[in-house]
Amino acid sequence: MLEPNQDAPAFSTPNQNNQIISLSDFTGSKNVILYFYPKDDTPGCTIEANQFTALVDAFAVLDTVVLGVSKDPCDSHRAFIDRYGLAIDLLADTDGTLCEAYGVWQEKEKNGIKKPGIVRSTFLIDKQGKLADVIYGVSPDGHAQAMLDKVRTL
Repeated sequence: MLEPNQDAPAFSTPNQNNQIISLSDFTGSKNVILYFYPKDDTPGCTIEANQFTALVDAFAVLDTVVLGVSKDPCDSHRAFIDRYGLAIDLLADTDGTLCEAYGVWQEKEKNGIKKPGIVRSTFLIDKQGKLADVIYGVSPDGHAQAMLDKVRTL
């Protein structure tokens, strides 16, 4: 698993509009909140996405962009954004490369059944491309505000 002060793993992944978004697009100019969530349009994921959207302007004032990541395809992300009026980019990691690089693809247990899946996690990447904060096992409600508070300390 990743730790603060490491270089953030580079990525180039399509967003909901099938446009390639790369970490290098932001290096030197923006902090990045890269948050991983299990699936579009599910209760916890919707809470988290809506709360990040509600704070997107506050993040922008602090030179910070918010990017959500799941293994859902671009068209699923587009539908999720349209349904809830989300104002953040969602990255489609359909092959799991980004999930593996950030260590969020882990064995999970639900109802006594173990299977691999995305552990809800968030990475705060500073303008130099370093991991300023790493959180595995995030609880969605209130998380966006907690991350905004952390960005303010950079």
